[in-house]
Amino acid sequence: MKLKSVTESFAKVIHGLNVGHLTEHVIQRSKRMILDTLGVGFLGTGTEVFHKASEYSKIYSSNTTSTIWGRPDFRLPPTYAAFVNGVAIHSMDFDDTWHPATHPSGAVLPVLMALSEALPPSPKFSGLDLLLAFNVGIEVQGRLMHFSKEANDIPKRFHPPSVVGTLGSAAAASKILGLSATKCQEALAIAVSYAGAPLANAATQTKPLHIGNAARHGMEAVFLAMLGLQGNKQSLDTQAGFGAFYANYSPKALPSLDSYTWLLDQQDVAFKGFPAHLSTHWVADAAASVRKHLVTDRAPLPIDHIDRIVLRIPDVQYVNRPFPGSEHEARHSFQYVACATLLDGGIIVPSFHKSQINRPQVRELLCKVELQHPQDNLPSFDTLYCEISVTLKKGVTFTERSDTFYGHWRRPLSQKDLQEKFRANASSVLSSDTVERFIEVVEGLENLEDCALLTTLLQGPSPPEMISKFI
Repeated sequence: MKLKSVTESFAKVIHGLNVGHLTEHVIQRSKRMILDTLGVGFLGTGTEVFHKASEYSKIYSSNTTSTIWGRPDFRLPPTYAAFVNGVAIHSMDFDDTWHPATHPSGAVLPVLMALSEALPPSPKFSGLDLLLAFNVGIEVQGRLMHFSKEANDIPKRFHPPSVVGTLGSAAAASKILGLSATKCQEALAIAVSYAGAPLANAATQTKPLHIGNAARHGMEAVFLAMLGLQGNKQSLDTQAGFGAFYANYSPKALPSLDSYTWLLDQQDVAFKGFPAHLSTHWVADAAASVRKHLVTDRAPLPIDHIDRIVLRIPDVQYVNRPFPGSEHEARHSFQYVACATLLDGGIIVPSFHKSQINRPQVRELLCKVELQHPQDNLPSFDTLYCEISVTLKKGVTFTERSDTFYGHWRRPLSQKDLQEKFRANASSVLSSDTVERFIEVVEGLENLEDCALLTTLLQGPSPPEMISKFI
């Protein structure tokens, strides 16, 4: 029997997986990912970068359009709806994170919601159809990252969602549109040429475009494959193909469908408690513990008594920002998150407003911070830790360490807290009734007969009768 290529094996798995392959564990985990992604997407529609991406995208028009989340009067062609909604999801760096390191959901869910709305009403696109296509998109990203040891570490050269997210988007779109294995293979080949974005734009307004572009480009790759465009049929097999992105790239054909297991069954995602780079969550956790030694009851932090603050963290250069000047830099600053937590007791969404970043007390604390990089503290979301020591001028030092923050896959958010996060985020756009309806629908997604209800809810404020017809 002829040994099939890696790319061919991906195409056959994308085409061949069906709802019978979904396990209860995968269904439950992916429903949590979907709810969280919707929530951070709604919150992100209030950001400046979302507004700029939306204004730009208005130059595109089509007879077929899809919803911009939370904007009942704003529609775009499906590719640009996926782009704008993807930007919203990552606009505050509040979306989920996986291991190996990437943001898996943001490049996939906007594609599926845009396409489900654009597809003909018959046959209906069910909740199980959505869960299957979503998990196909997540799975492809995970499998590709497992082909390189480099992917285990926090990235240094490029932003992973711009690479594997583009392929995940193409895989999910291929699944929902029912492409043949041959067309799936072409779509993956085309998507490889759309992939990539350097880390130089981390901590800027451009970084959220990486997720939006991954969503859009994956969908475009599928549309071009459907029109007959061809690419290298071994694009995932070679160093000159997908191997150009990762060092030590060693691809392997995927398991057969008869014995297929999902990576999401084995590795859960992390959900963030505040909108910033995942590594800063260990810093906030450790800083909150140290603060208990420094502050009693509701007393203010005794800044004048603090001599130095030492953070022992991995060497992650793009999160080393001693004096952040913008919200995006603050979201990527070990130093700022540590100081804001010490000062305020915790980090919340408004912590990254410019007025908070530029407080004199914050600037005074930032001047006291030093970074150390212990050799055993490797830059991996699976193993890193943060240790914080605060030394007072009278010579006393308090030290606390965080090995795992609440929300990490080793200490997952409870369902109650995940829903509370969604409520807090989505209520910025939706009514309380619509927020609760969203939670109810996603909770029972595998039983939803028609995803048109979801797309109706996505539009935001709408007449009650529009929603009641689906109940």
